[in-house]
Amino acid sequence: MKRLFFYSLLATCSLTGTIRLQAQQVYTLDECIEMALQNNVRTKNADNDLRMAEQQRKSAFTNYFPSVSASGIGFMADKGLLEMDMGGQRMSLLKNGVAGGVSASLPLFTGGQIVQGNKLAKVNVEVSRLRRSLSANEVRLTVERYFWQVVMLKEKLRTISVVQDQLHRIYQDVEAAVEAGVTNRNDLLQVALRRNETRSDGISVENALQVSRSLLAQYIGATSDSIDADWRMDGGLPALPDTLYQSPESSLARLAEYHLLEKNVEANRLQYKVSVGKNLPTVVVGGGYMYDNLMDHDHPFWIGGVTVSVPLTKWWGGSHDIKQQKLQVRNAQNQLKDQSELLLIRIQNTWNALTDAYKQVEIAIESIGQADENLRLQTDYYQAGTCTMSDLLEAQSLYQQSRDKYVENYAEYEIKKREYLQATGR
Repeated sequence: MKRLFFYSLLATCSLTGTIRLQAQQVYTLDECIEMALQNNVRTKNADNDLRMAEQQRKSAFTNYFPSVSASGIGFMADKGLLEMDMGGQRMSLLKNGVAGGVSASLPLFTGGQIVQGNKLAKVNVEVSRLRRSLSANEVRLTVERYFWQVVMLKEKLRTISVVQDQLHRIYQDVEAAVEAGVTNRNDLLQVALRRNETRSDGISVENALQVSRSLLAQYIGATSDSIDADWRMDGGLPALPDTLYQSPESSLARLAEYHLLEKNVEANRLQYKVSVGKNLPTVVVGGGYMYDNLMDHDHPFWIGGVTVSVPLTKWWGGSHDIKQQKLQVRNAQNQLKDQSELLLIRIQNTWNALTDAYKQVEIAIESIGQADENLRLQTDYYQAGTCTMSDLLEAQSLYQQSRDKYVENYAEYEIKKREYLQATGR
C-alpha cells in the first residue's frame, strides 16, 4: 500500500507539472514580434490610417470624371402663378406643372487643382505607408524590451536560487560549528538574516516577473498571460557587433524618417501649386436634358454651354497665399537638411551605444569570474578561521551582484542592437 501510494503521488505530481507546462505557452523573440505586428493596436491603427489614405486617393481621382446630377419639381396652386389682362380678359398661367432634367458638367481647366490634388493624395498614401513602417519599428522595439525584461528577471531568479543553495550550505556548516562550540551564534544569525533578505528579493523578482509576462502577453495579443520567453543565458558573450556596422551616409536613404522629410517637401510644393491654381481661371463645359409641363403640354429640350470663371477679386489675397506657401516650401527644405544631419548623428550615437553595451557585457563576464574566485577564497578563509562571516557574506553578495549585472548588460546589449538596426533602416 505504501508503494502504491508513493507511485500514485508521483504520477499526480508529474501530471500536475505537465498541465502547468501545457498551460504556459513559450514564445521565441521572433514569434513575439510576429504576433505583436498582427495583434497590437498600434499596427492595427497604422493599417487603418493607410487604408483611409488610399480611400482619399480614390476619392480625389473621381474629380477627373463628369459630375452628373438629376433634379425635378412639381407644384399645384389655388390660382395661377402668372396672371395678366388680355383685352379685358384675365388669363391665369402656371397653376400646376412639373419640371425636371439631368445635367452633367466636366471641368476642362481648373488651374491644375485637380491634377495637383491627385498627386497630393498619392503623397499622403506614401506618408501613411512610411508611418506604418515606423509604427512597426516601435512595436518591434517595445516587444524586444518586454521580452528581455522577462529573460532578465528569470535569470535573476536563477541567481537567487544559486545564492539560496550557497546560503543553505553555509548555514548548515555554521550551525554544525555552533553546536560543536567552534564559533558563536552571531555568525549563524548573520547567515539567517542574509537568507531572509534573499527570500525577500526572490518574492520581489517573482512579482516583477509576473507583471512583465502579463505586459508581454497583452502587447503581443496572446490569449493567456501565462507565457514565457524562450531564452536562457549561458554566461557567454553575444556575437561581435562589428558585422552589423554600416556607415551613416549609406544608411540615410533607407530610413523611413528621411523619406518622410522628403515627402513633406514634396507635399508643400504641391500645396504651393494648388494655391496658384486657385487664382487661375476655370473652364467648365456642361449640358443636359430637360423636360417641363408648365403650359399643359410636354416640352422636352437639350441644353449645353461653357462656363468661364475668373477670380478677379481673389488675386489680391491669393497673391499673399502663394507667397506664404512658397515660404512653407523653404521651411520644409530647411527641415529636411537639419533633420538629416540629426539622423546621421543618431546613427553614430546608436552605434556607440551598441559597442559600449558589448564592452559592458565583457566587463560583467570578467567580474563574474573575479567574484566567483573571491567567494571561493573567502569560503576557504572562513573555514580556516582567517576571515569573518561578514567578509564571507560580502563576497557572496558581490557574486550575486556580478551575475545580476551580467544579465542586465546582456539584455541592454540586445535592445541596443535592435535600436541600431532600426537606426540604419534594417
